[in-house]
Amino acid sequence: MGLFSSCRPDEESFWEYLDEKEELSGGEASVYDASPLAFSKPIPGLSNSDQLLFAVGNSFFRSNWVVAPSSTTARDGMGPLFNARSCSGCHFQDGRGRAPEYTGELSSGLLIRLSVAGVGPHGEPLPHPTYGGQLQDQSIPNVTTEGNFSISYTEVSGQFADGTSYSLRKPDYFLDLSGYGDGSGVLFSPRVANQIIGLGLLEALSESTILERVDEMDANGDGISGRANYVWDQIGQTNEIGRFGWKANQPTLLQQSAGAFHGDMGITSFMFPSENCSAMEFDCQNAPNGGTPEIEDDDLYKVELYSSTLAVPTRRNYKAENVLRGKEVFFQIGCENCHRSKMVTGNHPKVPALSSQTIFPYTDMLLHDMGDDLADGRPDFLASGNEWRTPPLWGIGLFQTVNNHTNYLHDGRARNIEEAVLWHGGEAESSREQYKQLSSTQRQELLDFLNSL
Repeated sequence: MGLFSSCRPDEESFWEYLDEKEELSGGEASVYDASPLAFSKPIPGLSNSDQLLFAVGNSFFRSNWVVAPSSTTARDGMGPLFNARSCSGCHFQDGRGRAPEYTGELSSGLLIRLSVAGVGPHGEPLPHPTYGGQLQDQSIPNVTTEGNFSISYTEVSGQFADGTSYSLRKPDYFLDLSGYGDGSGVLFSPRVANQIIGLGLLEALSESTILERVDEMDANGDGISGRANYVWDQIGQTNEIGRFGWKANQPTLLQQSAGAFHGDMGITSFMFPSENCSAMEFDCQNAPNGGTPEIEDDDLYKVELYSSTLAVPTRRNYKAENVLRGKEVFFQIGCENCHRSKMVTGNHPKVPALSSQTIFPYTDMLLHDMGDDLADGRPDFLASGNEWRTPPLWGIGLFQTVNNHTNYLHDGRARNIEEAVLWHGGEAESSREQYKQLSSTQRQELLDFLNSL
């Protein structure tokens, strides 16, 4: 940090939190764009050939897949069971999905992971024997849909120390698993589609950098543990550190992309060559497919490159006094203990422009116990039912502009950033309680800082 002077009066201590480099949240892989397309720009420094691959990957990300057989042979094979027709159906403008606002509203980027008690041979959650690892609430003609879900909300009121009241909405989920018979014993986890900016930079972090803040037994006694998830790598056929997803349950962007094609759209690939149909789903098994696999290897790699090279928007107003005062509060109440502000990437094996970048992602990439109120009760490799990976905060102030909503947390229950803070429990309970003790001015300054990211 740029420490201006050690003899300045206390009321100006916030200047110590000014870091001139932080304007570029993604280092040289940042772009100056605060428009509705702020999450959709390629990083500077791509080679000409990679710029072409980015454009093709973008097309595969945005275009709808169709039912096989079709004359659109490069994009047929959707389903038979699926959630969305395209990647952008959940990641609109490369941004974030949201939960239904009311009972009966169709989902717009929220899916339900499924499993039963126990673990598979690689430590993975055991899929439900009938409904698999994810509820597909849509299907092609002549195939029965697995089921559906709905959400209702209950308002929960609270009060800050200065007497100001607030209200949070607590979701209740209702699963209809009736398409193919008994769904008893199911464990489920609602998860909103996340923004995909800066993912290549996070993939370029060395494992040793991620592990620097692991403190599984809380040896320093600060109440923050943090541990890495280790998950199955389909290509390496071994367990590797998890980096992506709400529970850090994917090791690479290639596997994350192939998994989303398979689970969300029913598109097979060389990594997941079998249709997503259980032994009980006969009509699904007998439906026509779009080839073996349905997405060609080269096209999957283009989507991987596209996902890797979406730039991070630069900070806005990062030098403003109110923003710096908010950043000071962010550090003082312990938010930075998990939302790690600064790291340096290692060597990216495919895109040199992602290597050796000083970045400000505001995540430690580790799992933390977030308390019972946010728990889904569903283990995911080493992640317990209470643990979630710290999500990066870069871009958080642009979601209203990009996606026209400000729903946060893994299931979108928080209607704005302040509600997201107030849902924090477990290891983050102390920070939440300190936030509730702040004056209204300090609370607003902290929110101003977060909205500048």
